[in-house]
Amino acid sequence: MDRLFIEGIEFYGYHGVPDAEQQVGHRYRVDVVLELDLAQAGRTDQLEHTVNYGEVARLVLQIGTGQPVRLMERLAEQLCQAILEQFPRVQRVQVRVAKRLPPTGTVVEQAGVELRREREAGNSW
Repeated sequence: MDRLFIEGIEFYGYHGVPDAEQQVGHRYRVDVVLELDLAQAGRTDQLEHTVNYGEVARLVLQIGTGQPVRLMERLAEQLCQAILEQFPRVQRVQVRVAKRLPPTGTVVEQAGVELRREREAGNSW
């Protein structure tokens, strides 16, 4: 399976367990890897035979700056499901969400999660 990747989608979001995190917010970085068949796009040079990574990035921003969630796991799950729903060519998706300078009581550059989800057989969302 071929891969299309988008690295370094950044936004400011208000996610976190403590109420203070949801009020102050943090900078987040998201990386996405899409698995799909890119052979036709390679042969035809036509955008409709692939996934427009700009549209994927805009979807990530829309969800990331939207309704706050408590856990990065939840945010990553929402991103995976939305990508599979909106981009039927994608068979598998990997999403990595990192929170920059999380409040841990020590110096941590970033903490995050990485989820992988795949389209179920017969499920076109």
